[in-house]
Formats: sequence, C-alpha cells, structure tokens
Amino acid sequence: MSHDSAAADKNVSAQEKPTTTTVPEPQSDLENIQKSRWERSWPTIACGAGLFSDGYLNNIIGSVNTVLRTLYPDSYSTSAAVRNVPSITFAGTVAGQLVFGYLSDHWSRKHALMISTVILIIFAALSAGSYGAGTQYGLFTALTVYRFFLGVGIGGEYPAGSVAAAESTGELKKGHRNRWFIMFTNFQIDFGFVVAALVPMILVLIFTENHLRAAWRVMLGLGVIPPLSLFYLRLKLEEPEEFNRERMHKYPVWLIIKFYWRRLSVVSLIWFIYNFSVYAFGIYSSAWLKIVLADTAPMWKNFGWNTVVNLFYIPGAFLGAFVSDWIGPRYALALGVSIQGVIGFIMSGCYKYLATPEHVAAFVVVYGIFLSLGEMGPGDNIGLIASKTSATAVRGQYYGIAAAMGKVGAFVGTYVFPIIQDNAPNPIRAGQDPFFVASSLCIFSAAVAVFLLPHIGQDTITLEDARFRRYLEENGYDTSTMGSKEKQQQQLAEPVGVTV
Repeated sequence: MSHDSAAADKNVSAQEKPTTTTVPEPQSDLENIQKSRWERSWPTIACGAGLFSDGYLNNIIGSVNTVLRTLYPDSYSTSAAVRNVPSITFAGTVAGQLVFGYLSDHWSRKHALMISTVILIIFAALSAGSYGAGTQYGLFTALTVYRFFLGVGIGGEYPAGSVAAAESTGELKKGHRNRWFIMFTNFQIDFGFVVAALVPMILVLIFTENHLRAAWRVMLGLGVIPPLSLFYLRLKLEEPEEFNRERMHKYPVWLIIKFYWRRLSVVSLIWFIYNFSVYAFGIYSSAWLKIVLADTAPMWKNFGWNTVVNLFYIPGAFLGAFVSDWIGPRYALALGVSIQGVIGFIMSGCYKYLATPEHVAAFVVVYGIFLSLGEMGPGDNIGLIASKTSATAVRGQYYGIAAAMGKVGAFVGTYVFPIIQDNAPNPIRAGQDPFFVASSLCIFSAAVAVFLLPHIGQDTITLEDARFRRYLEENGYDTSTMGSKEKQQQQLAEPVGVTV
C-alpha cells in the first residue's frame, strides 16, 4: 500500500469514521484469515469476471444488427425490430439490476449469481437459435424477446456479481483491493467490447458475405462460452465472509432510506451522467469512420475499424485500476472525467478541422486518449464507489438502483443527443453541440464526486458496516439479529469484542 493511500485511510472524516462502539472481533480480521493467495483471489475473479458477458453480449448486437440489415434490407430495416433488437437489452438489464439487487441482499449472493449465470447461458443460446416459426417477422420477434431476458441475466451480474466481488476483496492485501475489483469488473466489460468487435470481423472473413446467416448466429452463440466457463467456479463459491457477518433478516426500510438516500442520489447521478454522456462521445467514432471508410467498403473492414475504436478503452481501464489504489476511487473518478471534459471542449472547438480527411489521424489519436480517460475515471471507479459506499446488508439493492440509473442515463442519451443534432443550425454545430453538453456534464460530475462523495479507503467496507450498525443501534434496531445463523451462534459462544 502506498504512503498516500495509508495516510488517506487514517484521515477518514469524522462523518465516515465510526466513533467508539463494540463490534465482534472478526469484523476487522478478514485480511488475517488463514487462506492461500489463490483461495483469497478466486472468489473475486469468479464473481466479477462474468461482466465480460455484459461487454460481449451488449456490443455484439451492434454487428448483428448490421448483418440483419444487410440480409433483410426491406423487412428488417422497415420494422420496429431494427430499434428493438439493439435496445431491448437495456430494459431487461434495468429489470435484472433491480430484481437481483433485492435477491442478493434478502436471499443469497451466491444463489442470485448462479441464477443470473443460468439465464445468460440459456438466452444466449436461444438468441443464436432464434427461429420464430420460420417467418422473418417471427424471427425478429423471437430475437427481441430473447434479448430482453438476456438483459435480465446481464443485469443480475451487476448487484450479485460486482457486490460479491467487492466484499471478497476484503480478504486481499491492502493497497491492492481496488485494482483487483476493477480488473475483474470494468476491465472485463471493456475486454468484452473488444472481443465483440473482433469476432464479427473474423467470422465475416471466414464465412464471407455470402454466408452471413451462419455468421450472425455464431456471433451470438459464442456468447454462451463466457458464463459457461465460470459456471463451475461459481458453483464452488461460498457466501462472502462480510455478507455472512452483516446480512439482515428484517429490514427497517424507513431507517435505511433516511440514512442512505442522499449518498445513493449522488452515486446514481454520477452514473447517470457518465452513461448519458458516453452516447455523445460515441458520435465521434461515427464521424471519423465515415472519413476513413468508403461507402463501398467490405463489411469485415467496418468491423475491423470498430475493433480499433473499442481498443481505446483498454489502456485507460488498465491504468485506472492502479490509479484507484494510489489516490482513491473518488479522486481517480474526478481526475479522469474532468480531463476528459476539457479535451471534449477542445475537440468540440476544433471539430470542423478534425473531421476532415487531412486531419483524420490526429482525430483518431486524440479521440483514443479521450476514451481512455473516460475509462480511467468513471468507467473504472463508479461501480467501485457504488459497491463500497453502503453497508453490506443493503449493498445489493443500493448498487442495483445506482447501476439501473446508469442504464437509464444511457437510454435517455440515445434519444436526447439526436434531438440536439437535429436542431443544430448547420452540420458543424451538429457535431459540436452534443459535446459541449456532454463535456459540461463531465466537469459537473467531477465536482459532484469531489465535494459530495465520502472518502473511500482500503477498509471502507468494514468501517461503513460499523457506522451503519451504530446508526441502527441509536435508532432502536437490534443488531444482534444481523448475520447468518452460524455467525450469530459463533458470536454467542465467543462474546469477546474489540473497540473500533
């Protein structure tokens, strides 16, 4: 652990750092549990790496949509399916985040995660085999329905998988916990994006454009492999130790709302703004791709350049994993998004020069740095912040609501930014205006993060649990009922405590 991180952990504000109270001794000894390095690490990997499926299955549908437009230029392009197939997963994901957030708190982290894994496997396979009674419109309808339920499974990975991954990092070495979480959550999503861009290019080269019907089904069918590969590891998972100690059996809903509504609102707002803005930033890739690619370019070349776009995410996601440990998630998020906002303003002002054939190389380089900064900041850290700014007992629901608001932000952005472009007085302004809006929101979210988010250190989960317990006790809630039955019996047998 770096000197700066150690100092930051010691300087937790009075509001976030619990005052003297008695908690069971195991509360602060997760790092000292006798386990090998692999035994400490693999639960984080098994819980978080499923988000690779989110990246792959969400991104692959863009290429599938392109193929279906080519195969069915009349029936598909003029039907509602051309909008529904790519976007319906949003609705399913929001539903999954909320439902599985509830299940992971009230029932089980492990079992909620297993159900989401099974849903991903089943509906990824069904999507690949979509038939719809043999008619084109039946095919489009079947694919839309399967994609919705696939979204439910993807949504379940957020509160069930990410939350369990965050809790499992408590057993890892201090100073490395944030990077482990990020490498097996957001980095996995970005890696899924890259693979989902590369696979269509390879498949189109293999099958050729004469056999696209086979190509798009294989694209979707390969989405079965990531969740299937994790199935055995997840079957062996046990509930995170933190969850066993802090889970609730009776939820004082009003007390919880009063305690967390402000903080949840801040986290949700930042996530909403980030995903809302990401859509605007994606418009830049469309601008330079039109310059680089001719209208007659083969499909594999389109998919190849799409791979280049997605590769920009990787350096920022990797660097951000370490920056989050060095300076803390709050400042890492603010740093990344504020610099991104500044570059966004510069790119907006220079848009009429950048979006030209003679300057397209500079356009691509600056755009790549721009995307990397977004991943280094909010991309890496917003999920980490959502998973560590609430107590374990309500973390699944808290995270699920914040993540759902992020998806709603992305969905809203897909409608708002085209309206901004359509109302622009000229083509140059149509390229600039979305970025003035999105970059302004970046600066705003950086300020919100710095001034309204709490400090998040290496031991924040343990400290937050103690703070929440104290609050409940002060308001008459019997905290002796918290924890699994086995943990309650253990505490009764060994009533020794430690002052925190």
